Amino acid sequence: MNSLRFAAGWRRGRGREQGDDPTRLVRWSPSVTLVPTRSCFNACAYCGFRREPSATNDLSLAAAERSLRQRPASTEVLLLSGEVAPGSPERARWLARLLAFSGLALALGRLPHTNAGPLSRREMAALARLNPSLGLMLEGLGPAYERLHRAAPSKRLALRLGQLEQAGRLGVPFTTGLLLGVGESRSDRLRALELLAELQRQWGHLQEVILQPWRPDGAGARPLSTAEQHDLLELIEAARRILPAQVALQLPPNLWPLESLPLALEAGINDLGGIDSHDVINAAYPQPSPRELAARLERAGWSLRPRLCVHDRFIPWLPPDLRRRSTALQSQLLASGLA
Repeated sequence: MNSLRFAAGWRRGRGREQGDDPTRLVRWSPSVTLVPTRSCFNACAYCGFRREPSATNDLSLAAAERSLRQRPASTEVLLLSGEVAPGSPERARWLARLLAFSGLALALGRLPHTNAGPLSRREMAALARLNPSLGLMLEGLGPAYERLHRAAPSKRLALRLGQLEQAGRLGVPFTTGLLLGVGESRSDRLRALELLAELQRQWGHLQEVILQPWRPDGAGARPLSTAEQHDLLELIEAARRILPAQVALQLPPNLWPLESLPLALEAGINDLGGIDSHDVINAAYPQPSPRELAARLERAGWSLRPRLCVHDRFIPWLPPDLRRRSTALQSQLLASGLA
C-alpha cells in the first residue's frame, strides 16, 4: 500500500472525526535540555547516551547558565541525567548537583523538569520542592525489555512501577512513557498501558504518557516505514481508549515523519512534548521548528499552542512558590508570540 492510500485509509477507517474534538489543540513545551552527566551505572543494550562512570563529562553550573541565557524563550529546563547507583558514595553529590541545576533554572525564571532515574522518597520530595514536574519512562514490560536491561539494575519493572506509585503518593505531577519497537509484543504494549491506566485511576498524577518509537542512531538512522507507522497508529488509538481521558498522549515529532503527523493526531496524540533545538538522545533525528510544526498542523486543521512543563490542571497541586512561578510564567507564555 503506498503512503497516500495508507493515509486516506487510516482517516476513513480508524481516525477520529474532526468534529469529535472542537478545539483540535496540540500542546508543546518550549524547552532547553541540560545534561548534568552522561555517566550512568546502567548499561542498556540500546543506549547511545551513556558514558562510562569514570569519564569526566559533568556539566558545570557556569556552562549551564550560559546555555540558559542563550535560550531566553525556553520556559522548561529539562534536566536529563545519567544515574549513580543507590548506596554509592557519589550519590549525595549527584543529587546535590541536580538540586543546584534546578535552583539555577528557577533563578533564571524557568521551570525545571528532572528525569534522572529512580529516586528514594527523600530524594524525590527534595526535587519536587524545586521541580513542578518530574519524569521517568516506564519503557515497557516483557522479555524484550528484560534482555535489553540485563545490565541495567534501575530498569527493573517493579522498581519503576514503584516510582510511579511513589510520585502519586507524594502528589508530584509526573510524565512517563513507553519505548516502542524493541521487540515487544502487542500484548506487552497493552499490558503496560493498562498498568499506567490503573496507576492514574488510583493517584491522578500522570500528566502525559510518551509513546516513543526507538530509532537506530548514527549511520543506521532511518525514518519510520509505512508499516511501522501503521503499527504505532494502532497503538496510539489503543492507548487513547485505555488511558483516562485527562492523560495527554505525547509523540516526539522528530521521530515521526512530518507529512504523516496529522495521522498521529487523528489517532489520539495531543502533545508533542518539550522541543529543543536538538535531541540529545536521538541526535541523528533533527527537531522540526515550532514554526514549521504550527504551519503544517494548521493546514491539517490543528492548532499548536505552547504550555509549561507542568500541565495547566496540575498548577494548583504545587507548593506555593512553584505555584506562583508557574502561574506567572503561564501568563508570560500566553502573552508571547509563541501562543
